[in-house]
Amino acid sequence: MTVLTVPRLLLPRRLTDPGPDPGPGDRGGTAGSGTSGITVTARPAPGPEVWLVETTEYRDHAHRRAPATLDAQELARAAEFVRDSDRDSYVCAHVALRRLLGAYLGLSPREVTVERAPCAHCDEPHGRPVLPGGTLHFSLSHGAGLSLLAFATAPVGVDVEELVPAATIAETASVLHPREAAELALLPAADRPLAFTRVWTRKEAYLKGLGVGLSADPAADYVGSGPLPAAVPGWSLLDVSVPEGHCAAVALRTP
Repeated sequence: MTVLTVPRLLLPRRLTDPGPDPGPGDRGGTAGSGTSGITVTARPAPGPEVWLVETTEYRDHAHRRAPATLDAQELARAAEFVRDSDRDSYVCAHVALRRLLGAYLGLSPREVTVERAPCAHCDEPHGRPVLPGGTLHFSLSHGAGLSLLAFATAPVGVDVEELVPAATIAETASVLHPREAAELALLPAADRPLAFTRVWTRKEAYLKGLGVGLSADPAADYVGSGPLPAAVPGWSLLDVSVPEGHCAAVALRTP
């Protein structure tokens, strides 16, 4: 993964020009980025590989390919969205997910089997999406015109969000860790949206990596609201470089 000169800030790959899908039996596939293809190996290198999908750039391709790429459940879910923007975001994210999973696994996108892990609270099979065998882990976050997808050989979580409005911060700061809430309270009002969104994406990426999501108490763990994420035992937290007006983060379980 390419690392920027800013410490602990990742630059994601952009999925734009799709290129050809890999066929069955190929060791790796090609996923387009810009005007040239990027070849992915059968498994990500150590550390997370993060991909950025911009809905406006990927929408036409995603809708053309959706009928032959998404499964019946995904197509039905896409049809349920009332707003076109929500449908576009979902279709782009899930076509990109299947395309990249296929490239990593050496399969066509439609051949990829995604299952549900046991729930962290009741052990029923409605937990986070996983691949059979658990040798490749992935996480997906989408909304507000952007999608982020992370792939790794260890549990991983990713989140991307638009900057949170000041009014929303006042209503939700109480769900943060007390130290995070105190940090926000000390900031000028104009700096709080960035700091809050930064801490929230770190927190949600970490909770998704754990496999519990927001069913867990967001206030239980401290991830920090400053320019660098706080150290979390057993995990590596990294901010991700995304277009202005958004924040993003990825969490990777470490040995």
